[in-house]
Amino acid sequence: MATRLGLSLPQMRQYSIGKDVPDVARAAEEIGYDSLWVFERALFPEPATQGLYGIEGMPWPDQYRGVADPLVTLTLAAAATERARLGTSVLVAPLHIPFQLAKALASLDAASGGRVLAGLGTGWSVDEYAAAGIRPIEERGKVLDEIIDVCRAVWGPDPVVHDGRITKIASAVVGPKPARPIPILLAASNKRAWRRLVDHADGWLPVGMGVKQIAAQWRELQDLAAERGRKEPIQTVLRVNCVRLPKAYEGADRPPFQGDVDQIVEDLAAHAQIGLEEILVDLQGTARDAQELKDVASEVFEKARAAGV
Repeated sequence: MATRLGLSLPQMRQYSIGKDVPDVARAAEEIGYDSLWVFERALFPEPATQGLYGIEGMPWPDQYRGVADPLVTLTLAAAATERARLGTSVLVAPLHIPFQLAKALASLDAASGGRVLAGLGTGWSVDEYAAAGIRPIEERGKVLDEIIDVCRAVWGPDPVVHDGRITKIASAVVGPKPARPIPILLAASNKRAWRRLVDHADGWLPVGMGVKQIAAQWRELQDLAAERGRKEPIQTVLRVNCVRLPKAYEGADRPPFQGDVDQIVEDLAAHAQIGLEEILVDLQGTARDAQELKDVASEVFEKARAAGV
């Protein structure tokens, strides 16, 4: 069975959100992509308090100066498509009020006919937490735990009841309900986060850093699931952040998913052998506009399928 392929929607500053998101979403569905994805970048600190991903000295990409809201972007895509699933990879959950986030995701799922995948993470930017976080960044894990609980409660049967540190719902009818139970996937990369995933979530959102690393993490996560007695399979969507170059990357130390289209497809084929269900291909960063994004997305899809991905 071929690996499902997803495509990231155009959210960055070089795109016209109202025009390009529906356009690219429709095109991706016609090409054959199984899913459409968004990410979250709330702001661009200037000067930056910390480097990208919290790595000292690493600059923030200029495209991050204007990243469209993820749920607004997915709503535009939902209205323009019929089949493709609609995912977040990832939504920085503790930047959102739990009840409102749960209701927004439920409404989007109901409107789209049951196509939402809630990919959640805790983020790393101290500036984003200072501006939008409902609790300090040091409490982000506990906040994510409560957000998962609130989502399960709000999406479940009425009356909804929840008594948490942040959210208190005495007893209420909350609608609309999702068209089906919304899968929650987590961007977990350490043992504490993996335990949260195994015990409370439906799936895993790793980032493509190399075949050996992802394969080892996947085996370790499966072993942990068996150790903790999990019976349900873990859904998997691998995110790959592509840096497309006009010509082939030369050198033996080529980073994964950097190079021309043939080299990106070569890496897709290698990662598909790990056995993960789906690969999310993010091509928007190096595309100049929506037309180039559509053209490259089509070429990647066709060559990936020809390579057996």
